[in-house]
Amino acid sequence: MSGPALLQLKVSVDESWVDYLIIGIYFLFVLGIGALLRDKMRTSEDYFLSGRSLPSWVTGLAFLGANLGALEILGMGAGAAQYGLMQAHFYWIGAIPAMVFVALFMIPFYYGSRVHSVPGYLKLRYNEATRGFNAVLFAIFMILLSGINMYAMAIVFKLLLGWSLTASILLSAAITMAYILLGGLSSSIYNEVLQFFLITLGLVPLVVFALIDVGGWAGLQEAVDREGYFHLWAHTGTTDNPMAVRWFGIVLGLGFVLSFGYWCTDFLVVQRALAAEDAAAAQRTPLIAAFPKLLYGILAIFPGLVALTIVPNLGQGGGGLANSYNMAIPYAMAHYFPSGMLGLGLTALLAAFMSGMAGNVTAFNTVWTYDIYRSYIRRDAPDRHYLNMGRIATVAGVVLSVGTAYIVLGFASIMDYVQLLHGLFLAPLFGTFLLGMFWKRTTPWGGFAGLVSGTAAGLVLYGLELLGTIQYGAPMAGNFWRAWWAWLVCFVVTIAVSLVTRPKEERELRGLVYGLTEKKEGVEQAWYKKPGVLAAAVLLITLVLNVIFF
Repeated sequence: MSGPALLQLKVSVDESWVDYLIIGIYFLFVLGIGALLRDKMRTSEDYFLSGRSLPSWVTGLAFLGANLGALEILGMGAGAAQYGLMQAHFYWIGAIPAMVFVALFMIPFYYGSRVHSVPGYLKLRYNEATRGFNAVLFAIFMILLSGINMYAMAIVFKLLLGWSLTASILLSAAITMAYILLGGLSSSIYNEVLQFFLITLGLVPLVVFALIDVGGWAGLQEAVDREGYFHLWAHTGTTDNPMAVRWFGIVLGLGFVLSFGYWCTDFLVVQRALAAEDAAAAQRTPLIAAFPKLLYGILAIFPGLVALTIVPNLGQGGGGLANSYNMAIPYAMAHYFPSGMLGLGLTALLAAFMSGMAGNVTAFNTVWTYDIYRSYIRRDAPDRHYLNMGRIATVAGVVLSVGTAYIVLGFASIMDYVQLLHGLFLAPLFGTFLLGMFWKRTTPWGGFAGLVSGTAAGLVLYGLELLGTIQYGAPMAGNFWRAWWAWLVCFVVTIAVSLVTRPKEERELRGLVYGLTEKKEGVEQAWYKKPGVLAAAVLLITLVLNVIFF
């Protein structure tokens, strides 16, 4: 009997009412939080930005919690099984530097202007056309990401608890819709804090049990025995490594474009910082999130490597869903966790998927309500009308996400699909943002032309890859280089068009361009809470980790 078949048999024999009880308690708890917060949702700002009233430790963990969806757990485990330790690049070069940049430069702009969304900034800095184009793209992006979380949760229950794919998708949709409708962003944020602890409690024992079983780090390397699977940089002088990409491709495509594009422009995470109680708390939010983010470079990666000791041929030679890289984490849990503990592990996965879905849907309903509906459909309605429209958008977003969940079936790995979406939607946007914030000569139509051109370039390159005209040694190499070229096209076109079109007056750019803005940085008296101190500490730890696992 094959490895996957043995694991399925083990789960069917060992599962008990304790596992279901733990999962049921979690469902009741998250719905209870939403019900308790319902009476506080009196205005649209309460619903969409939590009234800007939350402490930084809450928004900091929620900032990370919004990122701990299928991408973080199932996706990173799948990526580790597919690419080895190189998957940790997504943390130690593909996240931390960008999170520091967000805290030191982006949050003062966002918080000071009190914009509700990234498209809102684009309207002020560029024009309505740029804002409208990005709002539509961002809404589509959020629905596609929400579908990934639905799919991820569904396949876990399908293989481990015997539920059908469709039934699991519908259940996740119903629960997520209920607590977002009840509590808005506050409900989502407090649940993300809860989910952060659940995910950590589920993954820590998995890593510990697995490493003890295989004989520690040295035993894991011996058991997996795959060339280049246990180094970050050592084999990146050539393309002879699991990701088939050189070091400069990693730095340019992931460390710069994909990383900064995600953390700086994805309103799903920025929205959490904007909900902080004051400017200082908002600026600390990404830095507080960065420290546990370092830890997840181990918690999410190691189980994916351990899965290769359980199912050595995982992801190779076909086998359908049961032999997919996406099953690395579930197989590891099924192998190492006894009944009851398995329920805790499943609840941790459930928390990750619910967190991701909720974050995507709340970001979608905000952009739809403020940047599409209020701007183009009904401009001057009462605030209560927009609050109700946000709730309608939530229902619509969840329904659309159910459909997009099935798109994931066409990809070998969740991580490959997620990075494809990031390269298409966020890489060009980052180019538009970078020039808009730091070069006052950037013009409205330069920004629009660059954003459209960069997005089109990414789509064309992906089309050529599908046709076989362009080929890479691994899907992730294609994602890195496609993101780089999409960003570069946006950057060059924006500059070229800006040089031949008329820029805005300086008075119109105050508060929008770095050199013309009075910074809204928070005042913090305690030295250990100062952004510069926190940033230096997290960057130093990141450097050390890159050296240790070189």
